[in-house]
Amino acid sequence: MSGLLRLEAVGRRTGKGKLRREKRIDQTSYLTGARFGSVLKYEAWFEGGKVVKYSLAYVNPLISSVDNGRILGYDNAHGHHHRHFKGTVKEVNFEDYDALVSRFEEELQELWRIEDGEEA
Repeated sequence: MSGLLRLEAVGRRTGKGKLRREKRIDQTSYLTGARFGSVLKYEAWFEGGKVVKYSLAYVNPLISSVDNGRILGYDNAHGHHHRHFKGTVKEVNFEDYDALVSRFEEELQELWRIEDGEEA
């Protein structure tokens, strides 16, 4: 078992023996070039080895001001897993965090192809 997996499996405990929630993924990228002014965010909070809260977002206020400029996003705020897309919000099935990141990145690549005027 790798050191990272052991860290996730053990986690940090509160004084009462419960696993403490830790923000382990916190990445914000300010994009340049054709996407200047847009932001890509990945955040995830863990309890032990389990993701208990997450937020993935592509924000580009130059394309839309709806939903604070969020073009595409996934999160589990408000007690359910959901997808944001240009102002609409729909519940989604959640398999696991890694699968969701892959889905987000695939959708993001397709959006960028469309933004760049490329054909599928």
